[in-house]
Amino acid sequence: MGHDGAPKIPGQGPRTVVWLGELTTYWRLRLRSLAMAGPPLLWLTLLLAVPCLLLGCLAFASRGQYGEIVFQATAVNLKRLIGYTTFGWSPAFLYIMARSLWVALVTTVLCVALAYPLTFHIATRPPKKRVYWLILLIIPFWTNVVIRAYAWLLILGPQMPPAKIAAVLGLIGDGASLYPGPLAVYLGMVSTFLPFMALPLYASVERINWEILEAAKDLYGSRYMIFMQAVLPQTKPGLYVGIIVTFVPSMAMFVVTDILGGAKTMLIGNLIQQQFAQARDWPFGAALSAALMLLTLMSLAVFRWRRRDGNGGGSSIFGGFD
Repeated sequence: MGHDGAPKIPGQGPRTVVWLGELTTYWRLRLRSLAMAGPPLLWLTLLLAVPCLLLGCLAFASRGQYGEIVFQATAVNLKRLIGYTTFGWSPAFLYIMARSLWVALVTTVLCVALAYPLTFHIATRPPKKRVYWLILLIIPFWTNVVIRAYAWLLILGPQMPPAKIAAVLGLIGDGASLYPGPLAVYLGMVSTFLPFMALPLYASVERINWEILEAAKDLYGSRYMIFMQAVLPQTKPGLYVGIIVTFVPSMAMFVVTDILGGAKTMLIGNLIQQQFAQARDWPFGAALSAALMLLTLMSLAVFRWRRRDGNGGGSSIFGGFD
């Protein structure tokens, strides 16, 4: 057998192998693999790796007197990230990063809490009706996020039923609206990212072995134990993917927080947008973008570590996912 599992042919050269019923050589296999993987790798290199590298280099540049980029190596932007400015130390940027992590975490938890009953409801419908439910779930993707955010402005306006009910309950004043504020921001964030959580989770829920749930019921398991022991282990793959595709982009969201937060809920995405569009401080915006990418990688590393920890001890929600 060759080193890649392909059987060698007796009497042939040392590099001659049979691969999928075809007599070939290791050199041809490598060329074939390169031809198949080359275009995607080139695409990722040009559109992902190179821009990230340029962004990292730009973070060490500085802003000129008139907003131009001065390519002179400096660590000023990195010091500004941790609060050191020309006026002394300030924790403002650290608060913005912490708030971004918190909003992303709350958004992800709310999406998980809503996606589980939603996906179970869809998965238990007759096959013909599931298509219509999935279409309703995917419809938000057909509309721009800005339009959806402005739709929430109309729904939460002072003349609409939600605001009137809140006024009757004494939560807001008469004639007031439910925006701007945290409630409006989280409504907009959850409505934006719920499909990202529900679709991968539905793929796992649809393949659940319902006999395991019936066995857990026959053993008088509580609803909590049935979920933890019978449902959660079978839906971990979809849950893991859903958390990643929800948590990561929600950290960088700025459109929803800008519109529904009234430009008062400053997240790292809003700060980056201001540096590039308004302040014209591209080097500092690049440093903020690099910090966001670092936070994203750290979050992914934590998820991966928790998954491995769960594989060993069985205590993590990501345990058993391979």
